[in-house]
Amino acid sequence: MPFDFRRFDIYRKVPKDLTQPTYTGAIISICCCLFILFLFLSELTGFITTEVVNELYVDDPDKDSGGKIDVSLNISLPNLHCELVGLDIQDEMGRHEVGHIDNSMKIPLNNGAGCRFEGQFSINKVPGNFHVSTHSATAQPQNPDMTHVIHKLSFGDTLQVQNVHGAFNALGGADRLTSNPLASHDYILKIVPTVYEDKSGKQQYSYQYTVANKEYVAYSHTGRIIPAIWFRYDLSPITVKYTERRQPLYRFITTICAIIGGTFTVAGILDSCIFTASEAWKKIQLGKMH
Repeated sequence: MPFDFRRFDIYRKVPKDLTQPTYTGAIISICCCLFILFLFLSELTGFITTEVVNELYVDDPDKDSGGKIDVSLNISLPNLHCELVGLDIQDEMGRHEVGHIDNSMKIPLNNGAGCRFEGQFSINKVPGNFHVSTHSATAQPQNPDMTHVIHKLSFGDTLQVQNVHGAFNALGGADRLTSNPLASHDYILKIVPTVYEDKSGKQQYSYQYTVANKEYVAYSHTGRIIPAIWFRYDLSPITVKYTERRQPLYRFITTICAIIGGTFTVAGILDSCIFTASEAWKKIQLGKMH
C-alpha cells in the first residue's frame, strides 16, 4: 500500500456542498475582518513608532568629560552698562575666577545704557556658583541696577529631540525687570545628569535642573553689599537616561498571529452558539405546530 503523505494534514477541507452559509455568519465574518483590520493597524502604528523609555540610576554618565560641565548663559541687564558687567566663577575645588571673558560676548542695549551678556564656559562637577556682577569693574558703581531677563541657562549638550520634555532650560524667560533694582538674586539650582541614547546607540549628555530663587538686599557692618545675580548649583547623584526603542519584529508577528487566531476562534464560537440556538428554536417552533 503506497504511503499517503496527506494523512498528516490537520487542516482537512470540508466539501462546499456540506457547508451552510447563514446571514448571522456573514455579519459575524464582516465584523471579525473589520476588527482584525483595526487591531492590525493599531499594532502596525506601534511597531513603526519609536518609543522612548526612561530609567534612573546612580552614576556619572559622562566619565570622558574630565569632570567638567559646559554651561551656556544668555542674560540681559537693560539698566547696567556693558563695561560694568562681568561673570565670576567659584567652587569647592578652590576655583575663584573674577571677570571670566573666554567665549563670552557683551552686546549693548538701550543705546548703551544696558547690556546683554552671552557666554559659554565650563564648571567643575562639584558644588559651587557663578554670578553676574560688577566685581570685575575697575570702578564700582554706587547703585548698580540688577534687574534682568534670563533668555537661556543650559548645561551640557542641547538635545534636538521632540519626544523628551524636561527642564533643560528651566530659567529661560525668567523676567525680573520689576524687581528691586538694588536687590541681589539667588537662583539655587539642582542639576540632574541626563543621557539620551538613540536607536543606533549614540549617546548625548545633557543636564536638567530644578530651580528655587529669592530676592534680597544684603547689608554688612560697612553698609549695603553690592548686589549680584547668583547661580548656586549642586549636582544630583541620580542620572536620568532616555533610550529610544522599537518593538522587535518577532513580537510584532507574534501579536498579529495572536490577533488573527484569537479573533477567528472567538468569532467561530459565537457563530456556533448562535447557529445552535437558532436551530433549537426552529425545532421548538415545529414541535408546537404539530
